[in-house]
Amino acid sequence: MNKVTFPNACQLMRWHFHPVGFEASMDAPSSMIARLFDRASGETVLAIAGLPCSMVMNATDVERIIEAIEAELDMFGVQPMVRFS
Repeated sequence: MNKVTFPNACQLMRWHFHPVGFEASMDAPSSMIARLFDRASGETVLAIAGLPCSMVMNATDVERIIEAIEAELDMFGVQPMVRFS
């Protein structure tokens, strides 16, 4: 993977966090808001604002976003893959 657009990067993150729901939107030209949620109830598991991103990213950028989200999950002791699988 060389470069991906923001929508394609979001799809990669959806696949990574599945079966937990994932959605994201840009909140500024260089940052995004990401939300992990329970697909059955719609309940938010975690929401993070201000994650650095851009409209076109490389694999390393996407990996950093995933790692930042996983670090937040660890910090709050949330294990969504176990909880919602």
